[in-house]
Amino acid sequence: MVFIPTAANVEKGDKDWLLQDLINCQNLGFASIDIVGISAVPRDIWEPRIKEANILLFGGGNTYHLMHWIRESGLKEILPRLLTNRVYVGTSAGSIVATHSLSITTSEPGEYKDEQALSFVNFHVRPHFNSPLFPNITKEYLEKIANELHETIYAIDDQTAIMVVNGKIEIISEGEYLEF
Repeated sequence: MVFIPTAANVEKGDKDWLLQDLINCQNLGFASIDIVGISAVPRDIWEPRIKEANILLFGGGNTYHLMHWIRESGLKEILPRLLTNRVYVGTSAGSIVATHSLSITTSEPGEYKDEQALSFVNFHVRPHFNSPLFPNITKEYLEKIANELHETIYAIDDQTAIMVVNGKIEIISEGEYLEF
């Protein structure tokens, strides 16, 4: 597995959540966990390491920053081909960039204004539903957003995942999620 922490690079403060994500990966028993910052090293260094992995895990942080570097690094062009025989996993920002739009992220865009995402799925994902760390991601808030959008929104808590295989959507949850 390769862990891509690029979204966390511009987030200030304690990164306990990032370390916890890595510990969770270690506890799952992966044979190998590589960490590859696509904004930190040139393509000739990150590309072979990503190609060696079976699972590409895009971590959380600033959604706009992550999407910018997926484009800027050149990963966006090769990612669809890589995913023909690899698994894409996104946590937080990593899940939002898999959709077609960054429009429902709470990340600050900073210098990156483009809301176009990867378009791997045709719905929106709003992670951290009812999380104390994200107090505004509530049912009421998401209902307002859903009234403005035409696409499905999946609001998922930190105990929920969305699996999409060949266009079939499956929600895997030990927590709470809503579909709008």
